[in-house]
Amino acid sequence: QVQLAESGGGLVQPGGSLRLTCTASGTRLSSSVMGWFRQAPGKEREFVAAITWSGSKPPYADSVKGRFVISRDNAKNTMYLQMNSLKPEDTAVYYCAVGRTTYWTPSTYYKDDEYDYWGQGTQVTVSS
Repeated sequence: QVQLAESGGGLVQPGGSLRLTCTASGTRLSSSVMGWFRQAPGKEREFVAAITWSGSKPPYADSVKGRFVISRDNAKNTMYLQMNSLKPEDTAVYYCAVGRTTYWTPSTYYKDDEYDYWGQGTQVTVSS
């Protein structure tokens, strides 16, 4: 069983930065793809970024390209999302997730049903 816990969310002004952390436990974790998703009020959950054990990354969501950076520390079973130049439209609950496979494929990496385990989420609010 894998358990995930996100932290690092909060209130930040437009243009500011936050770093989210996902701490994980579980025997399967170290070899799996991990990802970040987000869900804004009234909207469906959407893909943000993902990363494999070796550091391979599929394309970021268009809305965050050039502003967000995903990374992971396998020794610590931890994944990060550095969010820069935040905008009000980045306001959402951010979730980390562990994928079903050790690799990503172009047609599925952004689909939430490709991920088996989810954290409880951390709220990010971007507002002046």
